[in-house]
Amino acid sequence: MPIDTTLRCLVTGANRGLGLEFTRQLLARGEHVVATCRHPGRAHALNQLAGEYPGRLHVLPLDVADPKSHAELVRELPLVLGRKPIHLLVNNAGVLHSGERFGTVDPAILLDSLRINAMGPFLLTQALAPLLAGGGKVANLSSELGSIAGVQTFRSPSYAMSKAALNMATRQLSKALQGPCIIVMALHPGWVRTDMGGAKAEVEPADAVADLLRVIDRAGRDHSGKFLDRHGEPMPW
Repeated sequence: MPIDTTLRCLVTGANRGLGLEFTRQLLARGEHVVATCRHPGRAHALNQLAGEYPGRLHVLPLDVADPKSHAELVRELPLVLGRKPIHLLVNNAGVLHSGERFGTVDPAILLDSLRINAMGPFLLTQALAPLLAGGGKVANLSSELGSIAGVQTFRSPSYAMSKAALNMATRQLSKALQGPCIIVMALHPGWVRTDMGGAKAEVEPADAVADLLRVIDRAGRDHSGKFLDRHGEPMPW
């Protein structure tokens, strides 16, 4: 009986931007992908991909900020994956509230950023932990704006604070999951030309994801808990 070498991957925020590009590239190289987003019915690009890759792409609803949605995803996954574990979790879903000015930072926006960008990936990984394969990997999409050492100006405080919190969540998860040898990393993709990054960004999504997948593929136990750029180089905390 042939050995199944296909990886089973779960990507959050997969309806656009980097999440959609992760889904495309993982499918193109033969992997089995569960792509999640808040409103699958509106995810036209994802649903088109599902038609192109029948049986290898499943689009499921997920609100990363809602633990009840995490629990529902955990209940649904065995229906599409059977008893097979997840080899790669890409915590990509995130939010950036632009236009913040000191003196008028909205507490609701700050809380929303923390819930989606930091608490969501941490709690989702915790919920999915029993379904992660031993030796599997968790990639948390972070940002250079989450680097405390790199702060030069007052810029996007809600996003920056939430990504710094995600970096700490990455370290915590790396310790919690070291028993089953699950590698957890925080990855900075660069300034990418997406809806979030804007038209002036330097890096195409396809290039950013190709680079990040090379970093993920090569990562060993020594990389767990690290904050790396898209070339695998350490980022300052």
